[in-house]
This record gives sequence, C-alpha cells and structure tokens, in this order.
Amino acid sequence: MSYQLAVEQLYARGHELAPPQPGAPRRKFDLAYMRRLMSELGDPQTTFPSVLIAGTNGKGSTAATLARVLTASGYRAGLYTSPHLERINERIRIGRELIGDETFAQFYFHVDDTSNRLVAAGELPQPPSFFEVMTAIAFLYFAEQKVEIAVLEVGLGGRLDATNIVEPVVSVITDLGLDHMDYLGPTLTHIAKEKAGILRRNGVMVTLPQHPEANYALGEVAVPLEVRGVNAAAYIPDRGLAQTSPFRNVYPLRVLGEDITIDAPLGGAHQQRNLALAIATAVELREHHDFAKITAGSIAVGIHQTEWPGRLELLTSGGMEFLLDVAHNPDGAWTLRSALGQLPESRPRTLLFSCLRDKAVDEIAQILFPLFDASADRVQDHIVLAPMMNPRAASIDDLKQAAVRLDIPATTAPDVAAAVEQARAVTPAGGLVIVTGSVYLIGDVRQILKKEM
Repeated sequence: MSYQLAVEQLYARGHELAPPQPGAPRRKFDLAYMRRLMSELGDPQTTFPSVLIAGTNGKGSTAATLARVLTASGYRAGLYTSPHLERINERIRIGRELIGDETFAQFYFHVDDTSNRLVAAGELPQPPSFFEVMTAIAFLYFAEQKVEIAVLEVGLGGRLDATNIVEPVVSVITDLGLDHMDYLGPTLTHIAKEKAGILRRNGVMVTLPQHPEANYALGEVAVPLEVRGVNAAAYIPDRGLAQTSPFRNVYPLRVLGEDITIDAPLGGAHQQRNLALAIATAVELREHHDFAKITAGSIAVGIHQTEWPGRLELLTSGGMEFLLDVAHNPDGAWTLRSALGQLPESRPRTLLFSCLRDKAVDEIAQILFPLFDASADRVQDHIVLAPMMNPRAASIDDLKQAAVRLDIPATTAPDVAAAVEQARAVTPAGGLVIVTGSVYLIGDVRQILKKEM
C-alpha cells in the first residue's frame, strides 16, 4: 500500500471548496454520512476525549498551543489541523511526531475500502470527501495510538463539519469574521451560528468577547442549550506589561494561582487572544475534567515550546529575510498590517502576494497594498504578484486588476518560484520580503526557501 498512491487518490477527490464542474451541483454535506462511515470503522472517535475548536481566525494557533500545553503536562495529546503547509502528514500528529507515511497509507486504504463498500450497498450516497477521509484517518490513528485527549480544529464552519461528530468535553470558539460567506452565510450572525454548531447541551464554551453581532448570535445558540460559558479575557495581559513584537510575545500572567512568564514564539498582539483561549481551555480541563497534571508551570513550558509555522514566521535565505504570514481574509490582513506597523518605517520591503479567488481579493489588497506603494512615499518598496497551482487560485489577471483598481504599481511573475527570485532581486540589501495572502502560497514559498537554507 503505497503512501504516494494514497496521497494521489486523496487529492483526486478534489477540495471541498473547489468550484464544481459546470452544471454539477455543489456537494451536500450531512453529518449522517460521516457518522455512518465512522460507525462502520468502529467509531474510533468515541475512545478518547476531544476539544473542538471553531472560528474564523486563530483556530490553528489556539489548537497548536493547547496541544503543546497538554504534551508538556505529560499527556499523550493528538492534534488535528488543516490545511497543511508542505506535507499532508502535518495535519495529524501526536506530540511533536507527525503520522508516518506507512501508517497514513494503511488507514487511507482502510477508509477507502470501507466507504466503497458502503456506497456500493447504498448506505452512502457518495464517496467521502477529502476532508472527511482525512478526519477519519485522524480518528483511527488517535484511537490506535491511545491518545489521552485530541485537540481538533474544525475545517469549515462547525455545524456540518466532519469533526463535529465527536462529543467534545470543551468547545472553543476563536475570533469570528466574514469568510466563506458562500457556504456559511452572508452576515456575521449567520457565520457565528454555524460556528456555534459545535456546542453541546450542558456543555462548555470557551471564547472571548468580540463583535456584538457575533456575541449575540453565540448567545442565541448557547443559552437554550444551557451551555456554561468561560470567558478567556482573564488571561489577556495588561498592555503595559506585554513585550510584543511581530515575532514574540512575552508578559507576566497569573494562572492557577501562580505568577508565570508567558514567552511565546507566536508573534503579534493578536496572538495574545489565541494564547488566552488556549490557557483558559487548559485551566478548564484541569479544574473540571480531571486533567490534574496541567499546572501553571506546564502551561508556561507548553506555550514556550509551541511551533506553528507560517504565522509571522521570519526566515533567512540567501542573505535575505522573509516574513511569512498566512493572512487569507480581511481580518488576517488587518492583523498583518498591525504587525508591519511595528517594523522600522525606513526599512525597504517587498510584498509577495497571491490569493484564492473565493477570498476577498480586493478587500485584502485595499488593506495591504498601500503599505507598499512605490508611487507614494515608499519608493524602495515593491509588490510582486504570483499565480498558484491550485484550482481555487485567483488568476494573475485578477491579482493584477486588484492593484490597478488601487492605482498601485505591481509586477507579476509566471510562478511562485520566479516570484521569490524576483522579490529577492528588487529588494535592497537589508530589506524584508513579506509573503502573504494564502496558506498555499506560504507552503510553496517555505519549501523553496528551506532548500536554500
């Protein structure tokens, strides 16, 4: 059973958000299908407790931090996230270890054979999607490896997401914003209610105060279910005490009755909210769900050891510094813009940008492109646009037109590798190349840079 064949077959299923073939209906998602598949596979997801994390921004950072805290506390903790940057195995890990190639292939073909039998018997209307198969593999792996807890990042929305067949001991909702509106609804209220689909009757919701419209919508779902809310705001530091940079957060904090120092490699002030959610969830697990090995000290250690690439990540390659950030929606773009505001104004910088066409390309451009406007007062700055090899990618013409509409100069490259070289060539010595707009772009650029490091 070849790993390469497993990955090829998995990608051949197509991405859930990829546009359907002309005339074909959009795929219909129903948790009943996922439940039937997992029942046939022995319901592995029932063999371990789970934390389920939904939201628009910060899900992955929160999940990665919480999983590392659990690992530092001495628990065998599984982590399931999406998408990946370079290898699909990144989505499924226990502690620091990714699922192995052979194991991945073994579980892929087991899920594939099982689902084919169910489709042939008329018990499933269609083969499971890419994400449904990945989720099934994660559940099987975590069960086989006897994890003591799994941290699961929701893929899209929450209510109909494949991960939502678990019964979470804690549900976490990160910051909400407008994204995937064609799937989740046109307003923040619609989106918040879809995300709140991960809540359970008499369950627990860890979240933070956010936009009033989102707060109200979450309350409308949570109150009838008698959900106990946990406000993570107590773990957001006093602004005067926090040492924040685009590359690190350091501040004192009182947790579980002890004073500790948070020293997080996740940079930017926005990460303080994600860290607060992870800390509040860890405290909740200790105080109400029998995870007694979690201590203030293990929380500090876990946060310090967290690795989450592509989030304000600084890499040096060929003598040039590259700042990589996966900002792929307007909220993420504003967050990146805030972080860039902490950099020296005099430092030359180049933006390497690409985006998926189902994202708010024009709005993201309006937020970021003016920071690199060589026709204004940033004469040493540049914008390089790159097409991506992805069925959802915006065309180079779409990217160019976003710059034209803003009357901001930008150049184009034929592919991502050429864009990296072009950005390197036009950026003066001591300058910085900022790469952003898509998780897929960050993954491609990381692979290119790592080969040179």
